[in-house]
Amino acid sequence: MNLRALVVVFVISVVPLPLTAQPARLRLEDLLAEALQNNREILAAQKRYEATRQRPSQASSLPEPVFSLGYTSNGSPRPLAGLGVEPTSNAGFMLSQEFPFPGKRKLRGDMALKEAEAEFQEYQAVQLNVLSRLKQAYYRRYYSFAAIDVVDRNRALLRKLLRITEARYSVGRAAQQDIYKTQTQLSILETRLVQLEREKVAREAEINSLLNRAPGSPLGRPVEIEPQEFLTTLDELYAAARENSPMLRRDQKMIERADIAVNMARKEYYPDYTVSAGYFNQGRMADMYQFRVDFKLPAYFWRKQRAGLTEQAQTLVQSRRSYEATNQSLHFRIKDDYLMAQTSSRLMKIYGQTVVPQATLALESSLASYETGAVDFLSLLTNYITVVEYELNYYEEMQNFYLALSRLEEMAGLPLIK
Repeated sequence: MNLRALVVVFVISVVPLPLTAQPARLRLEDLLAEALQNNREILAAQKRYEATRQRPSQASSLPEPVFSLGYTSNGSPRPLAGLGVEPTSNAGFMLSQEFPFPGKRKLRGDMALKEAEAEFQEYQAVQLNVLSRLKQAYYRRYYSFAAIDVVDRNRALLRKLLRITEARYSVGRAAQQDIYKTQTQLSILETRLVQLEREKVAREAEINSLLNRAPGSPLGRPVEIEPQEFLTTLDELYAAARENSPMLRRDQKMIERADIAVNMARKEYYPDYTVSAGYFNQGRMADMYQFRVDFKLPAYFWRKQRAGLTEQAQTLVQSRRSYEATNQSLHFRIKDDYLMAQTSSRLMKIYGQTVVPQATLALESSLASYETGAVDFLSLLTNYITVVEYELNYYEEMQNFYLALSRLEEMAGLPLIK
């Protein structure tokens, strides 16, 4: 193959073009559906939420009643000694029920309800996090396949160029160092290929882990991805995060829970009480009945209730500060990934529409000049390497673009990937 025929093949191979769909390709939609069904983190969070839902009814219930059986004897410790003879000998039972001060049970139930609602938001956050990690692993795996294709294709072309250079060297039209430089570049491509293969296998293992599949389960190649427009504004992402972010919602529920806890701590200044009723048989004497009310007095309020109220007030402030910290962190991360998505989108267009075609033209020009001896082999090889690097950069920016969108979807709770 002469050099002009080689460059025609090279130009066709380096310009990013959509590839025809392959059968049995890996679809992201299928993986997401499987993760929702099988991922153990999601299932554990779901069960944790379902367990927490059982707490409000428990917290708002009355304490267990106490049923007591007993006797009082006189003259002997044996049961019923003196019964019917001594007025203090009897046998009977008592039933006691503790009642919290009015309002306490409802507050305890409301606190448990807010905890359950916060746990539900945690469950939603786990779902979004797992799906985001799965998407990122999928796009990294796609990049590995695309980059391996670029390296394989250009490695084959470089081998052909090496054979042509060796032929030119044999007739004295090329220097021996040109052969060494070409061989060195081939070795560099080999090292990159090893790294990409490692990344591909690692992402396969990550996807299998997220899907709860057996280690080593084979995965197909991801379907071809076309760049999409990114039209969502930063303000829209902020608004969506305020409305949808499970982490913000969770912190908000914890603020509401802490506010109720402050009211509950104030209620602890009021006494709980226990109502007891009993019946006692005295044999031949008249039956005896007993009714009593016991009050639990907060006699050490300056050490217990006051400290408890201060504790809950500080917890309320801490919950508000946690919400503010989460909000600030979320805003930073959204803006960071928004800028990454915007930058990568622009770079993809520049690489695909301008840089790669221009670098290809530079390669064609240097090839023609190399044939006439006007350009040395180093310039030709440099232009060749430049085109390869720019094509890899194109796919890397595509990867960065979709990684940023995946993280934005998790934070904003807004579908962005079409």
